[in-house]
Amino acid sequence: MSASAKTSDDTHYQEYHQRLLRDFVRQVQQQPPFVLDECEAEHREFLERLETLSRSSESDNFLFEGQEVLSRVVAAYPHLMPLLHRDLLWFFGGDCLHYMPDEEIARFQTLDERRHEAAAKGEAFSYESERAKLFGLH
Repeated sequence: MSASAKTSDDTHYQEYHQRLLRDFVRQVQQQPPFVLDECEAEHREFLERLETLSRSSESDNFLFEGQEVLSRVVAAYPHLMPLLHRDLLWFFGGDCLHYMPDEEIARFQTLDERRHEAAAKGEAFSYESERAKLFGLH
């Protein structure tokens, strides 16, 4: 695979997860306690952290910050969990993996293996398409 193809696939992979994160932010912004007139500072600060994360994938601490923010969703805002894309738990990894069943982790591992195999062979890889096939969405 040429360096540009590898970079392109990596970029698409990163952009896919950034889109999911931005989608999650938009949904969270419309949920309590964030929509309340009397939203406490703690909640506003969390939302600001989440919004910042969705805009700053270039930061050295991006993955660690993502793990912390998503773990906070689980602990402090469980009503938001149905809105959280499961892919983000896998993408950020670390402590986030504790919130995924083994079967789901196995599927994401398989998906990552397919992505890496395609890269090693120099083949193009559509993460979204392969994900849909593997998760039975096609």
